[in-house]
Amino acid sequence: MQRIVIDVVSDMVCPWCYLGKARLDLALAEIQDEISVDVNWRPYRLNPDYPPEGVDQKAELEKKLGGKERVDQAHATLTELGRDVGINYNFDAIKVGPNTLDAHRLSLWAHAEGRDMQDTVITALFKANFEEGRNIGDHAVLADIAEQAGMNRDVVTKLLSSDADKDTIVAEIDAAQQMGVSGVPFFILDQKYAVSGAQTQDVLINALRDIAKMKAEEHRALN
Repeated sequence: MQRIVIDVVSDMVCPWCYLGKARLDLALAEIQDEISVDVNWRPYRLNPDYPPEGVDQKAELEKKLGGKERVDQAHATLTELGRDVGINYNFDAIKVGPNTLDAHRLSLWAHAEGRDMQDTVITALFKANFEEGRNIGDHAVLADIAEQAGMNRDVVTKLLSSDADKDTIVAEIDAAQQMGVSGVPFFILDQKYAVSGAQTQDVLINALRDIAKMKAEEHRALN
């Protein structure tokens, strides 16, 4: 069985990233008996200039997209697409547009405990923001998510109150941008191939199968 590593560059306040994760999960479930896949979640910030306390989500979104009508259209599209993959977007519940630096720090610490832990935390962050309307820039919310995932709440709380790994997150985002990542989600497969956007599970499955086939052929050629 071929092994493929996927690095997913994303932000927890990107609705297309949540959709992309759900589609990736479905794709991986379908090929789990064919290909071994390891997923790493990498940081990106759509709104790096937001203050630590966050902003008025509705006002900022209308400013960014060009008015309420466009926001409503985008939300209607996403709500329908989300329903197909088990996401219950509740955009009206989102009052605060958070700065996601601390959420990305939590993701990094979760990864240190294993890919499964990071996956659990990432899913919980997306769900908290998009389905429950919780402020994922708030340290208490992040500590709750960490604890529910099985991390040590006291350790996470202490880390959040410090500057630990802030530079690491910013440097990783800079590196991604220098590599050409300008929008998310962005999937990097085996550090060689890129898939941009919240592609359907069929597109992801085909890409993974193609790469696995190429790797098998390369392996045979070496022997």
